[in-house]
Amino acid sequence: MTEATTTSLNQPAAQLAASPIGATRRGQRAPRTLWGDAWRRFRRHRLAMTAACILCLMALICVVGPTIYQKDPKRIDFLLSMKPPSAEHWLGTDDLGRDMLARLMLGGRISLAVGIAAMAVAMSLGTLIGATAGFFGGRIDNLLMRITDLFLALPVVPLLLLLIFLFRDRLRQLMGPEMGIFWLIITVIGILNWMTVARLVRGSFLSLKEREFVEAATCLGVSRWAIMFRHILPNTMGPIIVAATLSVGAAIITESVLSFLGLGFPPDTPTWGRLLFDGQNFLDLAPWMVLFPGFCIFITVLSINFMGDGLRDALDPRQRQ
Repeated sequence: MTEATTTSLNQPAAQLAASPIGATRRGQRAPRTLWGDAWRRFRRHRLAMTAACILCLMALICVVGPTIYQKDPKRIDFLLSMKPPSAEHWLGTDDLGRDMLARLMLGGRISLAVGIAAMAVAMSLGTLIGATAGFFGGRIDNLLMRITDLFLALPVVPLLLLLIFLFRDRLRQLMGPEMGIFWLIITVIGILNWMTVARLVRGSFLSLKEREFVEAATCLGVSRWAIMFRHILPNTMGPIIVAATLSVGAAIITESVLSFLGLGFPPDTPTWGRLLFDGQNFLDLAPWMVLFPGFCIFITVLSINFMGDGLRDALDPRQRQ
C-alpha cells in the first residue's frame, strides 16, 4: 500500500466532506421518483390540497370529536325536542331531543366506513377482472367484457333496492341489525360499481403488456402471474387510485339514498342519509335537522371529487417535466 493511499484512508470524515469529491456527493440531489413527482404536482394543486385538508378534518372530527364533545347520540329527552343550536347543543336537537352534533359525528363514522369499504370491494373486483381480461386477451377477454357490459346494462338503483330488500332480514338475524346491513350494503354497492375500474385496468394492461420490460421478463422465464401482478399492475396504479377516490364519494351518496328511502341502516343508527330521512318531515319547524347532514354529505363528496381531480393530474405521466 502506497503512502498516498494510507494518507487518504487515514483522513477524517470532515476532511473528506470538505474535499471537492465530498462536496460533489453532498451537493447531489436525491434521485427523482414517480411518486415523488406526483406528490410535488399534487401539492401545487391548491384546490386538491384544500379538499384533502377538509377531508382529514372531517375524519378527525368524526373519530376524535366524540371524546371531546361528550354527548350521548342516542339519549332521548322530549323536553329538548327540536331545540335550535345553542351553547349547550351546538347544532341543535332532533324531534326526540337527541343532540345533532353527536349524531352527525357518529353518522360520519358509519358513512365514511361504508364509502371506504365499498370502494375496497369494487376496486378489488374490478382490478382482478380487468387485469385478467387485459393480460390474457382472446376468449377470456371477450367473456369478461361481455359480463361487464351485462352489469353496465343493469338498472343499478332498482336492483340495489331489490337485493337489500330481499336479504336484509336474513343477514340481520345472522349478524345483528347493524353489522348485517353494513356488510350487505358495502357488498352490494361494491358488486354493482366495479365495471368502470375493470375497463380502466383492462385498457392499461392492453397497452403495457406490449412494452419491452414485459418481453424481457418473459424471456427471463418469469411466470405469467408474476408479470401480471409484479410488473404490469404497479404501472396501472394511477388510474386505479383516481377511480378509487371517486368511488368513495359515489358509495357515500348511494348509502345516503338507501337510508333516505328507509332501506339502509336501522332507525337508531344515525348515518347521514338516515338523518336526512328523519328530518324531512320537520323541515319547516327544524331546518337544521336537514341542513347539517346535507352539508356534511355535500362537502365530503365535493372534497373527494376535487381530490380525485388533483390525483388524476398528479399521476398523469404526461404532466412530468
